Amino acid sequence: MTPLAHPLSSQGIETSAEIHPNLGTPELVEASISSGEGALSKDGALVVKTGAHTGRSAKDKFIVRDSVTEDTVWWGKVNASMTPEHFAALKQDFLGALGEKETLYVADLFGGSQAEHRVNVRVINELAWHNLFIRTLLVRPNTDELADFAPEYTIIDLPSFRADPARHGTRGETVIAVNLSEKLILIGGTKYAGEMKKSVFGILNYLLPTKGVMPMHCSANIGPDNKTAVFFGLSGTGKTTLSADASRTLIGDDEHGWSDTAVFNFEGGCYAKMIRLSEEAEPEIYATTKRFGTVLENVVMDEQTRTLDFDDNSLAENTRGAYPIDFIPNTSADNLGPVPSNVVMLTADAFGVLPPIARLTPEQAMYHFLSGYTAKVAGTEIGVTEPEATFSTCFGAPFMPRHPSVYGNLLKERIAKGGVQCWLLNTGWTGGKYGVGNRMPIKATRALLNAALNGDLDNVEYRRDDNFGFDVPVHVPVLAEAGIDQTILNPRETWADKREYDATAHKLVQLFIDNFAEFEAHVDEGVRQAAPDAPVAA
Repeated sequence: MTPLAHPLSSQGIETSAEIHPNLGTPELVEASISSGEGALSKDGALVVKTGAHTGRSAKDKFIVRDSVTEDTVWWGKVNASMTPEHFAALKQDFLGALGEKETLYVADLFGGSQAEHRVNVRVINELAWHNLFIRTLLVRPNTDELADFAPEYTIIDLPSFRADPARHGTRGETVIAVNLSEKLILIGGTKYAGEMKKSVFGILNYLLPTKGVMPMHCSANIGPDNKTAVFFGLSGTGKTTLSADASRTLIGDDEHGWSDTAVFNFEGGCYAKMIRLSEEAEPEIYATTKRFGTVLENVVMDEQTRTLDFDDNSLAENTRGAYPIDFIPNTSADNLGPVPSNVVMLTADAFGVLPPIARLTPEQAMYHFLSGYTAKVAGTEIGVTEPEATFSTCFGAPFMPRHPSVYGNLLKERIAKGGVQCWLLNTGWTGGKYGVGNRMPIKATRALLNAALNGDLDNVEYRRDDNFGFDVPVHVPVLAEAGIDQTILNPRETWADKREYDATAHKLVQLFIDNFAEFEAHVDEGVRQAAPDAPVAA
């Protein structure tokens, strides 16, 4: 335990609660168990349940609209507004609720691993396991840094709090309210711990572009040649899996900044999906589930034997594990690495149209970055019976306060400045759409990715894709070495019904075009020309 250099009272927070400042992992685990918040698995991980909220409550997040944010935030369906008056009432009630607590846990942490670009974040929790979670996920200051730690931003996280729509301007009892002027975030009515980490991501996504730093929803690692690769992708596309490669040094699995001198992790931990996790497919991540200090959310555990069942989704499909980044072998000691040499955009195309890998120009990279495409498969949500396209701009729209073009232009500038090679990697379906074809073999994905990163694709023959215009390799020797037919490189050839492929490809192209319409006025002609051509009726 390290005392707070700046007490809560210095922030205008008054409470008679017993304050537990900057506790370590063992103390927080003990507190979680003694208060009935969770239980240990037979191998030592802390297993907890988040109740009704097993994922982010995106529609319950608001940003206070005031003179600071009026012209700097991209208002709309992603960034919903809250009035200063509603926030003032919410803050008053949050502080009142804090004053009534018997116990509070406080952690002073960094958002960002590169010293000149990080922010000081204080997190106040009523649950010990939430404090352990955020302490695991953010960057932990050392003793000397804590001695004079002054919080810049504060998160108050009270799952027991219930918002009042009439008084607070919310949709219901759940709320994530961000006040960028007061540098205060209030989270209530949800036990899903990921809201805290994503709130810090949102802060950095707002601040860093003004410094010329590119914030990214991506994983990142470093090859034996000391070249960095970053992996953009939405949930389920392989960011965490593909970056946790024992032959490469891991920088981080989710959130990073790209400065003039480095790619730096925003975090000091990882937050991986656990559903259907297997030791064979993901040995590095699987090993973290057997470590003391790992927090497992909604993973089903036998109460008697304390064994875990990663295939059981009865509590949630979005089961998660939070663990310190050094639980993964071969991680960067400083949570940072050189500026990127390769940018990889991941998509799980359930339509089975996109090739397993394609090479992109800087303009095409910006186009696909702003598009942020992946596809839901049938059965993942009620009413989804066919593959359904999902476009999340910048591969992380819910966390991007500014207009997407701000991030897109930053990316394009950095790609051009550094001569960065860009790739689109499809981890989705081949041989047909979901329900007809098969999931792209992981060994094919890894073989192609490794070939791209180590330069083996620099001198192979390419063809121009008829639908999207990017370059696709014709023959890749490493596929043959992995026992994979070269036909996989040409999606149309893997379909039994070629006319059905053409019709599906035309449908997907049109979805891209329709989605990009809102960005056309904000990009230059080169990026507009990188769009696929509108399909011609047969």
